[in-house]
Amino acid sequence: MDRTVLPEALRPFTDFVIAAVGALLIFTVGWLVSKWLHRLLLRVALARQLDRSLAMFLAALAQYAVLVAVVIAALGRVGVETTSVVALFASAGLAVGLALQGSLANFASGVLLLLFRPMVIGDTVTAGGHSGKVEEIGLFATNLLSPANELIVIPNGQVTGGSIINHTARGTRRAAIEIGVAYGASIEAVSAALMLAAARTGRVLKDPAPRVIMSGFGASSLDFVVHAWSTVDDFLAMQDELRRAIYEALSAANIEIPFPQLVVHKAA
Repeated sequence: MDRTVLPEALRPFTDFVIAAVGALLIFTVGWLVSKWLHRLLLRVALARQLDRSLAMFLAALAQYAVLVAVVIAALGRVGVETTSVVALFASAGLAVGLALQGSLANFASGVLLLLFRPMVIGDTVTAGGHSGKVEEIGLFATNLLSPANELIVIPNGQVTGGSIINHTARGTRRAAIEIGVAYGASIEAVSAALMLAAARTGRVLKDPAPRVIMSGFGASSLDFVVHAWSTVDDFLAMQDELRRAIYEALSAANIEIPFPQLVVHKAA
């Protein structure tokens, strides 16, 4: 449109209408681009097998970043001073960040857990001072199910703030069964009986092979440890069966399992 043919009084309105149309066009195109970027990032993240919660968060974050830039560009098109708008967004972000320091720390920890995957749903772990099976890894908290069927909700900041022991990541677990026998027993006979007990326990894996270690001299007993491996699913049942087999093997070999004794000498 040739604005020179318009009356002088209408020209400012014409400039505003043109600017408004341009701003609307910028916003429309930007909104479409943000939706397309959201879908693209979500598809790429899921294809790379990222956790769905993390994938949706990253896609939404990219979408909102584009929308903020689009809003600033559209406001600048209609003559709004964008420097003040950017400063306003920065101030609001700082205020929210200060008010939600703990929540943001848990959120950042949740992103790290979902990104680096030190544990996944179904793993048995010790984290944040608690042990249990992982039921959910959220952006703010991780849920564990304890052996007593208790739901434990741990803030993610506590999970990443200490060590994480993943008991099931390798697929197998090793038990250490401690047993004491009476002084005077043959070490070779005890070792043979304990190895026989491990061999007779069906859930004990042959590879890695079980082994017996003499661990020390107790106050009332010679102390041994039986190391035995099993699959993750058989771990608890294997320990029960192995303890029973150890007791039966020692009884069959007439090897005494002593109880604490206190010898008192009476002065004449």
